[in-house]
Amino acid sequence: MQAVAFIEAPWREPAAVLTALAEEPWAIGLISDGDGPWSYVAARPDATLTLAADDPRDPFEALAALAGPPLPADPEGPPFQGGVAGLAGYELGDRVEHLGLPRLSGWPDLACARYLALLAFDHRRRRIVAIGRGSDSEEARTWAAEALGWLSLPPPRAIAPGADLEADPPHEYEAAVAEVVARIRSGEIFQANIARRWRGRLAAGARPADVLDGLAIASPAPFASYLRLPGLALVSNSPERFVEVRAQDGVLLAETRPIKGTAPRGADLAQDRANAEALLASAKDRAENLMIVDLMRNDLGRVCEVGSVAAPALFRLESFANVHHLVSKVTGRLAEGRTAVDLLHATFPPGSITGAPKVQAMKVIADLEPPRGPFFGAMFRLGFDGGFDSSVLIRTAAFAQDADGWSVEMRAGAGLVADSDPAAERRETEAKASALRTALESRASAATEG
Repeated sequence: MQAVAFIEAPWREPAAVLTALAEEPWAIGLISDGDGPWSYVAARPDATLTLAADDPRDPFEALAALAGPPLPADPEGPPFQGGVAGLAGYELGDRVEHLGLPRLSGWPDLACARYLALLAFDHRRRRIVAIGRGSDSEEARTWAAEALGWLSLPPPRAIAPGADLEADPPHEYEAAVAEVVARIRSGEIFQANIARRWRGRLAAGARPADVLDGLAIASPAPFASYLRLPGLALVSNSPERFVEVRAQDGVLLAETRPIKGTAPRGADLAQDRANAEALLASAKDRAENLMIVDLMRNDLGRVCEVGSVAAPALFRLESFANVHHLVSKVTGRLAEGRTAVDLLHATFPPGSITGAPKVQAMKVIADLEPPRGPFFGAMFRLGFDGGFDSSVLIRTAAFAQDADGWSVEMRAGAGLVADSDPAAERRETEAKASALRTALESRASAATEG
């Protein structure tokens, strides 16, 4: 796939374009809130890869083989010019740590596809670039024209999601928090992220894509995503980058931006500012964040050049529709011969949603939560040029289709340390889940054409 072709088109909102393709198996959207300069929509891949728990293949070798050896990218084009994209489920980490984790029924460890046609949305210049890859320029142009044609597809009528969600009982979650705190105080672990679950069904005729479209309008996030698999769908409104790899001056640079530390938005400007300042000053939240920074420094150190791993930003405040977060940044240079797939293997699952030490925290999580499946895994893209980017699947809803429509499950977690208060941590999960829950429960359609 050495040739690449670009065709420009006028701007439309990426979530609105995705709705016309969303019911096709393997349709995918990687949707930025606009602060990230690019969003992507792809469909109709030429190859797919799905690995269930009992599949004996090495998932990382299979992923690298699907992408193929790195090819040069056009420096004038978007960062992602075709390649592999998809889902790494949380229990893919069991292929790394071999803990014997149970699986969430129906969800694979890895589900990804190779896309030769895609649409790239340039938020800064307000344009769309249809991209095609092929063995020669003619084939590449054909695939680009295929992607351009998606802009002419009529969008379906949006239906309000109308889900009736029921949360796991508050006392059960608070009891799990109390148990983790006791295990931290006993010295078993330093931190663990424990999640709470909500379940329900979409209204008749509603689709998972309607949820994404509503979120894109009401609560945009830098790493929102959508994936449609046969009989399954995933909608994420994630604010968190997992790991990124990009080429610069002949070397591959790695970056991760772990989130730890949360405070709700205030009802008015004064309260909002007070909540943000309290979060910035919170010793508990800063310590929680620093533990994960240290964990991610260690993970990156497995595949980066000695001495190159650094944390150039600590405890930065980032604000979203419903919460403030503390966000740090860890960077490094991949060692010679190492690839983005090696980095994924070294860092998965994300430290911010497991804990420290990671392996023991995963064991604690398995004791207290049902299998996670897609929750707290990663959505990723691996370009033909070897570039990589991924999000942590927080603020995420998973859908399963049956004869009566779509069932839905969502989860939200909290990072627990020795002085965590069970009731406060429960309220934190509710704040984190609020935007997604509002979108799922909406009785009035928020989907509009961009």
